Amino acid sequence: GDKYKEAEAIFKDLLNEKRASFKPDQKMFHMMIYMYKKAGDYTQARKLFAQMPERGIPQSTVTFNSLMSFEADYKEVSSIYDQMQRAGLKPDVVSYSLLIKAYGKARREDEALAVFEEMLDAGIRPTRKSYNILLDAFAVSGLVEEARTVFKTMRRHRYARLAFFNLKELQKGASAGFLPCHTICLRRVEPDLCSYTTMLLAYVNASDMDGAEKFFRRIKDDGLRPNVVAYGTLMKGYSKLDDVEKVMRVYERMRMQGVEPNQTIFTTIMDAHGRNSDFGNAVIWFNEMETRGYPPDKKAKNILLSLAKTPEEQEEANELTGNGAVQLEVKPNGVPAGLGTSGADVDEGGLTDSTAHHHSLNGASTSDLNGRNKAGSSGCEDEDDDDDDDDYEEMDDEELDFVAFKDKRELNFAT
Repeated sequence: GDKYKEAEAIFKDLLNEKRASFKPDQKMFHMMIYMYKKAGDYTQARKLFAQMPERGIPQSTVTFNSLMSFEADYKEVSSIYDQMQRAGLKPDVVSYSLLIKAYGKARREDEALAVFEEMLDAGIRPTRKSYNILLDAFAVSGLVEEARTVFKTMRRHRYARLAFFNLKELQKGASAGFLPCHTICLRRVEPDLCSYTTMLLAYVNASDMDGAEKFFRRIKDDGLRPNVVAYGTLMKGYSKLDDVEKVMRVYERMRMQGVEPNQTIFTTIMDAHGRNSDFGNAVIWFNEMETRGYPPDKKAKNILLSLAKTPEEQEEANELTGNGAVQLEVKPNGVPAGLGTSGADVDEGGLTDSTAHHHSLNGASTSDLNGRNKAGSSGCEDEDDDDDDDDYEEMDDEELDFVAFKDKRELNFAT
């Protein structure tokens, strides 16, 4: 808003005023980059980053982390990571976590795992957040055994020994019931609700709903209370299988436990009815969403518009979605956005690039590793609106933030 522009103007005045007694230092540059991040202005953040060496302001690991946090493309994140190392700066746990996250989003589990091991080799102890990010990298692709191995490692005795050599070795160890051994000892990191929800997502993305139900019960058995994200993940699994009855059973269980639905829950119910070409029930839940105070999102509107077949239904759908103002978005495969193919949503992840950067097990850079296209979604990370599975993400970036809390308070007036 206006305060954001005001802060930007003050910073530029200080930067350009030759006779000013105070010049922006590294800390102020970091704060401004953080402000641009919160405002979603990547172009300005990039410009500010480039100005630092020109102005004689040293760039630190924190500076590069801030830039990495903007990027979603693993190639861009990896490029910034390499640039940081060429500058003679050592990555910290945030740097590694951001890179693991980027590879996980691209469905490049081998590289995500290799970066995790590189972090261990550097003597950096993973945080719960970094474990959850690695767990998510496997859950996104429905790799249950690999996700279980990471999850179990978090729960082992106080000094658990961890070993990941490569994905094949991990799979081999997981199936045999043991972990290969790494050289450093890791302090126990207790899984949180996000860890459990991400593990649940692995079962859902593997279409193993029996396993998902068993693990859902385990959440309660381990003393945690499933939240709307956990219930929504379970509902999404049944929706993908076109099982409207079980979607509604999970919804009823959630309401009986006093958990309030959110916008995504209603959209999931609409999606389940949409997969069964049930326009009437989709309308009911569309209206219920509005009644509960949640404005229908793009996906909900697309579902309704795609289900309207008769002139009367089309008229009603246009009226509900804004008198035809919202155009039905169609995916490249010809399927309306919000509806899957053969009972499963399509998510294009894991770009294939024979020259893509890859972190090998010894930390060196290699190439010629092909990506894979797999359906799935991140359990706790943020993503674009088109990937409906990612509606269930709950993790924020607090642990990855690169500006101290006390510095953020100073920026409140601007953000």
